Amino acid sequence: MQTQKQIAQEPSLWLGDLHPLVEQLGSVDGLVTLSSVSASLQIKPVENFRTLREFLKNYHAQILLPLELPAIRDAFNHASHNELRELVALDQKLAAEPLMNNFAEASRRVGQSQLQRLRPLRDSRFVQRYLAAVENGEAHGWHTLIYGMTLAVYSLPLRQGMHRYAVETMRGFIHAAGRSLHFSEAKAARLLEELCEDAPAAVETLLAQTADFADSK
Repeated sequence: MQTQKQIAQEPSLWLGDLHPLVEQLGSVDGLVTLSSVSASLQIKPVENFRTLREFLKNYHAQILLPLELPAIRDAFNHASHNELRELVALDQKLAAEPLMNNFAEASRRVGQSQLQRLRPLRDSRFVQRYLAAVENGEAHGWHTLIYGMTLAVYSLPLRQGMHRYAVETMRGFIHAAGRSLHFSEAKAARLLEELCEDAPAAVETLLAQTADFADSK
């Protein structure tokens, strides 16, 4: 059985977990999923370094920045204020987002797996209520929402958490693709730097939007 101390240490370990699509790179099922995501982004499937770069730039612009990072931010804020109804509504809103459909199953699998790690936190009524909503089919348990909620539950800094998610997501894609595309570590490092160059500014913009909304209430 896990001790409370072990549970409390877990976020620092899993915050860098692979993105749901990363683990599928190179597998037959994964190639199908990535192809469908590429089609949604209206780009070519990942077949070489050039198409990987194109995929990641489009993923960064169309999914990571406008969908995933705001979902993490909003989940964090809802969890911080015990707003279960709002979190479930956000969960359902993501389910209606067309660009999320192509990796919905993977996202929910990873998210629900991480949510189960929070089950022993019996003193966190918010976690238990959201867990019940997922088990009852009222919510899906997207990995981004679990990520944001976990940051809040363990009082981890949102700014650093969002930035780390962006960097680790890109790093995970590049590392996984490198096993089959066989490009150099130096080339991978340059691509990661290119993709993450604007991450700090993007995070600050998203956090400022939250502050502006709060001030307008």
